[in-house]
Amino acid sequence: MISFSRVSKRYPSGHQALLDVSFSIDSGEMVFVTGHSGAGKSTLLKLLVGIERPTGGSVIVNGQNVGALNPRALPFMRRNFGLVFQDHKLLFDRNVFQNVALPLQIAGFPPRDAARRVRAALDKVGLLKYESAMPITLSGGEQQRLCIARAIVHRPSILLADEPTGNLDAEYALEIGELIRSFNQVGVTAIIATHDQTLLAQLAPRVISLRHGALDSGGAS
Repeated sequence: MISFSRVSKRYPSGHQALLDVSFSIDSGEMVFVTGHSGAGKSTLLKLLVGIERPTGGSVIVNGQNVGALNPRALPFMRRNFGLVFQDHKLLFDRNVFQNVALPLQIAGFPPRDAARRVRAALDKVGLLKYESAMPITLSGGEQQRLCIARAIVHRPSILLADEPTGNLDAEYALEIGELIRSFNQVGVTAIIATHDQTLLAQLAPRVISLRHGALDSGGAS
């Protein structure tokens, strides 16, 4: 389903973010990408969705070479993914319902179908009663759950999350971990970049460890 073959990424500044990284991920797996700050975790996720392109090697997702895709084809490829970013990227001038509905509006879903999906996603993350609230009124953990609802509202086959528990206390972090587990249990491939050892112990995923842009200890477990 996903394959990195001798992938390298050097930024124009000269920073070598990834070097000769190879691994594969099967459909339905839960995989954590771990490593120190600056190890290349975020770059790896960006290469998966074509936000960045490799300077060497190939990134294959569902048979498509992501790095070689025409820019006009990238939005269609990205429909396979649900993305949860470190900085939330919530729209604070729109309410909870409107934030989750945005991806469906962009994709052209009929309003009635979109509303049904939005409420199902909010119910899944425990935020249905807050659908009219503004994001600024939510706690940090609730904002992260809102991000997850927005990421899964279009029912992607792959969930990517970059440090999803990085700014949360232990109780909220455990809630996010259980949400990730619940999506994975119904067949969603989950790829999580994190250094959260508690989350690692909670979910016991397969681990791909990076060190200074290369696979640590000879590769992925």
